[in-house]
Amino acid sequence: MMRFFYDQCARLAVLLLLMTAAGTAAFAQDRNPVIIIPGITGSELVNSKTDETVWLSIARSKVDDIRLPVTADPLKSRDDLVAGDIVRSVKIGLLPRADFYQGLIDALVKEGYHEETWDTPGADAAKSSIFVFPYDWRLDNVHNAKLLVDRVESVKKKLKKPDLKFDIVAHSMGGLIARYAAMYGNADLPPAGRKMVPTWAGDKLFGKIVLLGTPNEGSPLTLESFINGETFGPFAINLPFVRNISRFDVFTMPAAYELLPAPGTFKLMDPDLQEISVDLYDPKVWNKYGWDPIEDRKFDKTFTAAERKAAPIFFATMLNRAKRFHEALSAVSNTKPSVEFALVGSECKQTVSGAALNRRSKNGDWLTLFSAPDKKKKDGRSADVNALRAAIYSPGDGVVSTASFTGSGQLNIKPVSTKFFCEGHSRLAANSEIQDYLVKLLTEQT
Repeated sequence: MMRFFYDQCARLAVLLLLMTAAGTAAFAQDRNPVIIIPGITGSELVNSKTDETVWLSIARSKVDDIRLPVTADPLKSRDDLVAGDIVRSVKIGLLPRADFYQGLIDALVKEGYHEETWDTPGADAAKSSIFVFPYDWRLDNVHNAKLLVDRVESVKKKLKKPDLKFDIVAHSMGGLIARYAAMYGNADLPPAGRKMVPTWAGDKLFGKIVLLGTPNEGSPLTLESFINGETFGPFAINLPFVRNISRFDVFTMPAAYELLPAPGTFKLMDPDLQEISVDLYDPKVWNKYGWDPIEDRKFDKTFTAAERKAAPIFFATMLNRAKRFHEALSAVSNTKPSVEFALVGSECKQTVSGAALNRRSKNGDWLTLFSAPDKKKKDGRSADVNALRAAIYSPGDGVVSTASFTGSGQLNIKPVSTKFFCEGHSRLAANSEIQDYLVKLLTEQT
C-alpha cells in the first residue's frame, strides 16, 4: 500500500513538472520578440572596406575619423563607416570591464529569451527572442527609424508571421528612433510648412516600447557639445588616448542636431539670470552668441574647400530639419495607438537643463555657461554661484533632465507606467535593479 502511494506521488510529481514546463513554454511563446536599441555612440562603427572598428576602440584609427562629409544635402553625407554590433561592454586598460547592454541581454536570457539575428532568424525567432539594433548613430534619426521598420518587416516576412509584434527597450536617443517608427512607420518628414499628423503606422509592428532615459525634449548638453566638443550621449568616454569628439565632429552629424532642446524648451539666461527668448534653430542666433562652429578659426583648417562652401547650407538645413523632427514627435492625431509606452529613468542626479550667458573679460565676447563653479569666489561670496546653479541645474539622470524625459508631463503618448531609479544616464541599462524591472515589464501579460 505504501509503495502504491509513493508510486502515485512520483507520477504526480512528474506530471506536475511536465505541466509546469508546458505552461512555461506556452507562456514563452506568448512573449513578443524584444529589440534593444542603444543610444547615441552605443553602436560600433566599422570601416566597411578594412573591417577596422573605428568606434568604440582604444586606439584612434590612423585612416578614419568619425566626421561625416559636409555636403549641401546632409541626408546624403556618407563615408566608409557602417554600424557593427551594439557596444555590449568596454574594457580600457587595467580598469574593470564596464557593462553597457550585455547585462540587459543576459538578464533576458536568464528569463528564457534567446538572441537572434536580423538576416538569418531561426525557427524560434518569433518566441522570446532578442534582436539588437545597431545603427550609425551619426545619421538622421528618421533614416534610422525607417531602417528599423524595414528590418522588422523583413523578419516578419521571413518568419511568415504577418501579425507578429515586437517589443522594444530603447535607451536614450534610441527612444526617439522608436517613437518616430511607431508614429510614422517608414514615412519621411514632410516638406517645410506642411503639418505632420501621426498615422501610428507602427501599431502593426510594435507591442510595448520602453523608453529608457530618452531625451524626449532634447538636452542642452548637445548644444554644449557643438560649442566645446565634449562627449555627449550615453557614454562619458572622452579620453585623449581613446577618442575625443570635437565640435567639428558634432557639426557633421545630423543626429546631433535632433538632440538639441526641442523648440520652446531651451532656457537661456542673461548675465543677470533673466530668461532670454531665443530660437535655437535660427543660424543667426548661433552666430550672435558665438556658438556657430563655422566661425571657429580652426574650421578652415579642418574641412576641405568644397566642405567649407557647403557648410552654411548644411548647417541651416539640419537646424530646420531638426526643428521639424521635434515637431513631428510632438504632433497629435485622432488615431489612438494600441502600442503601449513605459518610461523608465532617473531623477536623482544634478542635470544641466539650461545655460547662462556672461561676457569674457578680455574681449567682451559672449561666454555660455553650462555649469557653475563648486568653489566660492576669492572674496567668499557664493550667493551668485548658488543662483547660477539653481538656474542651470534640475533633477534628472545627469544627462537627461526629468522634464525632458517626461516631456514636461505633456507627451503626446500616454505611458502605461513611469518608474524612476537612482542611476546615471550611461548606467541605466547596466543597473541590475533596472534590468529586473525591464524583464518584468516585458514578460507580464497585458
